Amino acid sequence: MSASPTIFVVDDDRGLLRLIEKALKRANFETSTAASGHDAIRWLTENRPDLMLLDLKLQDIEGRELINQLAAINRSVPFIIITGQGDERVAVDMMKRGALDYLVKDANFLEFVPDTVQRAMNHIARERQLAAAIAEREELERALLQASEREQTRIGQDLHDGLGQHLAGIELMSQVLEQNLSAKKLKTEATRAADIAKHVREAIAQTRLLARGLSPFVLESEGLVSALKELAHRAENVFRVKCQFHTAGKLTVSEAVANHLYRIAQEAVTNAVKHGKAKRIDIRLENTNGQLFLAVKDDGVGLPEALPEKRGIGMRIMRYRADMIGGTLAAERAPAGGTLVRCTLPANG
Repeated sequence: MSASPTIFVVDDDRGLLRLIEKALKRANFETSTAASGHDAIRWLTENRPDLMLLDLKLQDIEGRELINQLAAINRSVPFIIITGQGDERVAVDMMKRGALDYLVKDANFLEFVPDTVQRAMNHIARERQLAAAIAEREELERALLQASEREQTRIGQDLHDGLGQHLAGIELMSQVLEQNLSAKKLKTEATRAADIAKHVREAIAQTRLLARGLSPFVLESEGLVSALKELAHRAENVFRVKCQFHTAGKLTVSEAVANHLYRIAQEAVTNAVKHGKAKRIDIRLENTNGQLFLAVKDDGVGLPEALPEKRGIGMRIMRYRADMIGGTLAAERAPAGGTLVRCTLPANG
């Protein structure tokens, strides 16, 4: 790639084309040229300049049509419009279509060309830096989210395989103690040992629910349905609310999509209880007309009329998850009260 930016100039006035080329070369720009719209399209199908100067009124193709054709073949490039005097209104319209600036063919035209091009190149450089920063931030967010997923999975497995097994051992010892005490006809002590075993069993059940919430083991479409059913069951037991899960249509999703949808539903349920003070929550997953819908509706206090400028991290993470799987997420006040959170994506995700 050349160290200097490449400027592609398209103008059917060959004399003016040479003058523009000289002015740009004096300003240390590399140049390529085309004297017709068709030649420009042919050149652009094989080359990608940093910037294009485009005469608005070419003899074979109008500048507006040339831009449309480039967009149709996915060869769009940043461009500046060159126009005659009296056509400034058309040039402004082209700026609405994406032109970075425009140049008017007047007595000072050639003098303004290098500065206008440099200004456009500075703008392009800033846009590229911003795009790179956004891409870097998104990659960092993705890495942090994946790290969080791995840590949650590890904690869930430790709860299940570590603490759960220890509690199971304590339950067994309590049962043996109860049997020994009963054999010695120590009824009161045996009853207390039985109570200890009962409480340990309850602790084991809670540990398994926590482990399942941290590591739902969603591996396929059927696993997602099973995990969402268990999420509803766990919400009823832990939060003491009425929570139901409904499903409809054929569901075929990848492991990644299943995991993100589960986490979205999990966050929406938690928000419904924590912020919405809900007493009833409905989770629905369905495939309708080629679209997959996940909806979590509650009967809580609903969203405020004026949403805060900085929404909670939970909502931002849900939106980010939806974006990662090619979906969209919306949160709104439900018609009958409460909040409705919806995630929509193509059913073949």
